[in-house]
Amino acid sequence: TPELCAALTGVFQFLGKSECHFINGTEKVRYVQRYIYNREEFMMFDSVVGHFVGFTFLGERNAKRLNSDPAIMEHRRTAVDWYCRYNYELDAPFSVER
Repeated sequence: TPELCAALTGVFQFLGKSECHFINGTEKVRYVQRYIYNREEFMMFDSVVGHFVGFTFLGERNAKRLNSDPAIMEHRRTAVDWYCRYNYELDAPFSVER
Protein backbone atom coordinates (compact mmCIF):
# COMPACT_ATOMS: atom_id res chain seq x y z
CA THR A 1 0.00 0.00 0.00
CA PRO A 2 1.31 3.47 -0.77
CA GLU A 3 2.22 5.68 2.16
CA LEU A 4 0.13 8.80 2.69
CA CYS A 5 1.82 12.13 3.24
CA ALA A 6 1.84 13.38 6.86
CA ALA A 7 -0.64 16.16 6.07
CA LEU A 8 -3.26 13.57 5.07
CA THR A 9 -2.83 11.27 8.06
CA GLY A 10 -3.49 13.82 10.81
CA VAL A 11 -6.62 14.17 12.86
CA PHE A 12 -8.68 17.20 11.90
CA GLN A 13 -10.99 18.63 14.51
CA PHE A 14 -13.53 21.45 14.40
CA LEU A 15 -14.91 22.81 17.65
CA GLY A 16 -17.54 25.45 18.24
CA LYS A 17 -17.72 26.60 21.85
CA SER A 18 -20.24 28.95 23.46
CA GLU A 19 -19.50 30.67 26.75
CA CYS A 20 -21.53 32.87 29.06
CA HIS A 21 -19.76 35.13 31.54
CA PHE A 22 -21.97 36.42 34.36
CA ILE A 23 -21.14 39.41 36.54
CA ASN A 24 -23.46 39.96 39.50
CA GLY A 25 -26.02 37.36 38.46
CA THR A 26 -27.69 38.30 35.21
CA GLU A 27 -27.08 42.03 35.63
CA LYS A 28 -24.15 42.05 33.22
CA VAL A 29 -23.74 39.12 30.83
CA ARG A 30 -21.17 38.52 28.10
CA TYR A 31 -21.70 35.89 25.40
CA VAL A 32 -18.67 34.53 23.52
CA GLN A 33 -18.73 31.95 20.75
CA ARG A 34 -15.37 30.55 19.66
CA TYR A 35 -14.56 28.62 16.49
CA ILE A 36 -11.50 26.37 16.68
CA TYR A 37 -9.91 24.19 14.01
CA ASN A 38 -7.02 21.88 14.90
CA ARG A 39 -6.41 23.62 18.24
CA GLU A 40 -6.24 27.08 16.63
CA GLU A 41 -8.97 29.62 17.27
CA PHE A 42 -9.74 31.13 13.88
CA MET A 43 -12.85 33.21 14.63
CA MET A 44 -15.02 34.37 17.50
CA PHE A 45 -18.15 36.33 18.27
CA ASP A 46 -18.18 38.51 21.39
CA SER A 47 -21.42 40.20 22.47
CA VAL A 48 -19.44 43.12 23.93
CA VAL A 49 -17.79 43.77 20.55
CA GLY A 50 -21.04 43.00 18.71
CA HIS A 51 -19.62 41.22 15.66
CA PHE A 52 -17.46 38.32 14.49
CA VAL A 53 -13.69 38.74 14.57
CA GLY A 54 -11.33 36.59 12.50
CA PHE A 55 -7.82 35.64 13.62
CA THR A 56 -6.62 33.80 10.51
CA PHE A 57 -7.08 34.36 6.79
CA LEU A 58 -9.99 31.91 6.67
CA GLY A 59 -11.41 33.32 9.91
CA GLU A 60 -11.35 36.86 8.55
CA ARG A 61 -13.16 35.77 5.38
CA ASN A 62 -15.83 33.94 7.38
CA ALA A 63 -16.20 36.84 9.82
CA LYS A 64 -16.74 39.25 6.95
CA ARG A 65 -19.36 36.95 5.41
CA LEU A 66 -21.21 36.41 8.70
CA ASN A 67 -21.08 40.09 9.70
CA SER A 68 -22.79 41.02 6.43
CA ASP A 69 -25.79 38.74 7.11
CA PRO A 70 -28.40 40.65 9.17
CA ALA A 71 -30.29 37.50 10.26
CA ILE A 72 -27.15 35.84 11.64
CA MET A 73 -26.07 39.03 13.39
CA GLU A 74 -29.49 39.50 15.03
CA HIS A 75 -29.43 35.88 16.20
CA ARG A 76 -25.94 36.19 17.74
CA ARG A 77 -26.56 39.60 19.31
CA THR A 78 -29.66 38.33 21.10
CA ALA A 79 -27.90 35.18 22.39
CA VAL A 80 -27.28 36.91 25.72
CA ASP A 81 -31.03 36.65 26.38
CA TRP A 82 -32.12 33.40 24.71
CA TYR A 83 -28.97 31.40 25.54
CA CYS A 84 -27.19 32.85 28.58
CA ARG A 85 -29.97 34.31 30.72
CA TYR A 86 -32.35 31.46 29.87
CA ASN A 87 -29.83 28.79 30.91
CA TYR A 88 -28.82 30.77 33.99
CA GLU A 89 -32.38 30.58 35.28
CA LEU A 90 -32.43 26.82 34.69
CA ASP A 91 -28.98 26.18 36.18
CA ALA A 92 -28.96 28.65 39.10
CA PRO A 93 -30.68 26.37 41.65
CA PHE A 94 -28.00 23.71 41.04
CA SER A 95 -24.88 25.87 40.79
CA VAL A 96 -25.26 29.32 42.33
CA GLU A 97 -27.24 28.46 45.45
CA ARG A 98 -24.91 25.65 46.58
